[in-house]
Amino acid sequence: MMECCYVKDIVKGFFSLLVGMRVTIQNMVTTPHTVQWPRETAPLPPRFRGHISMIPDERTRYPKCFACGTCARNCPSGCITVSGRKPEGAKKKVADRFLLDFTKCSLCGLCVESCPVEALEFSRDYSLADYTDREYREMDLLSDLISPFYS
Repeated sequence: MMECCYVKDIVKGFFSLLVGMRVTIQNMVTTPHTVQWPRETAPLPPRFRGHISMIPDERTRYPKCFACGTCARNCPSGCITVSGRKPEGAKKKVADRFLLDFTKCSLCGLCVESCPVEALEFSRDYSLADYTDREYREMDLLSDLISPFYS
């Protein structure tokens, strides 16, 4: 009688071990979902919204923005400051200052949607970790573009 219970306990223990190892066995046959960041990067979803960035005019490489201020007026967070002036010999005004306070930005997209010349877009940059928020309080979106006012 004792041998019957002993064999039954061994079989029960074996099945308990298989149930416990089910997760391990499943992970052995599936592809891993872990990404070893920063050596590897996960693919971004198509609707990913990073901070806003300025789009240059393809012909002149100057900013498309002519400082109408529509983006700043439509921003519910009040995080956009834009000003512009007319360069010598130019027909239209060009933005000379476009500052984004990314610490206030809610990434709602109203600025991108309301721009009449489609000068703004969401960037694909997601690695924005830093020790201080100093560089995100005044992100100058014109600094990466060729401008008649920057040398």
